[in-house]
Amino acid sequence: MLQLDRLVLEEPGFRLEADLTLPKGARCAVLGPSGAGKSTLLNAIAGFVAPHSGRILWDGAEIGDLPPGQRPVTILFQDQNLFPHLTVERNLALGLSPDGRLDDAARARIVEALERTGLAGLGGRRPGQLSGGQQGRAALARALLRARPLLLLDEPFAALGPALKAEMLALVRAVAEETGATVLMVTHDPQDARRLEGLTMLVAEGRAHPPMPTEALFADPPPALSAYLGTG
Repeated sequence: MLQLDRLVLEEPGFRLEADLTLPKGARCAVLGPSGAGKSTLLNAIAGFVAPHSGRILWDGAEIGDLPPGQRPVTILFQDQNLFPHLTVERNLALGLSPDGRLDDAARARIVEALERTGLAGLGGRRPGQLSGGQQGRAALARALLRARPLLLLDEPFAALGPALKAEMLALVRAVAEETGATVLMVTHDPQDARRLEGLTMLVAEGRAHPPMPTEALFADPPPALSAYLGTG
């Protein structure tokens, strides 16, 4: 379980409060207007933004003082976190070991992850030789190898067309189900939240609201969500 216990994030001209829990294994979209703090919230959980006050807990243990590399987190950004000078295989190897060394067992796991994500035979290519969708698949393959219990997605598929984005979200669901990961995904698109088939957290007006089942939230949206969706 992820718990944000009276968490406060502050920057000049910005304040975000969060006091909520997210069940283990949940898939949760993070929705709200630009500048509301969605990415800042994910970066705080990942360890790249220091809280002003409050705690971040995973399974009851505080992780707020841990450096990013020691947190139970994998985070994907819009650029997919792929090193352009390395092959896909070497990029995936970093998900298994910080130095990227490969033994036979690691190579076998990478081959399996590439096959699982539809990239069989492409391990020798560099990211620039892949399509946008293939780059997204490679990033998810690395997440599959890392098998961290928290998967944070900061609009990694925003540049993709609707059909390909839907395909990638289906793959996110499959990876989450296979690894048991808890997923938090920032998006501006309500359809992305629906495709994730889980919960939605509204971030608006200085607050990260407790997650709710997506369809129930959209059926009876609070004023801040109605204003964001243009339905109020």
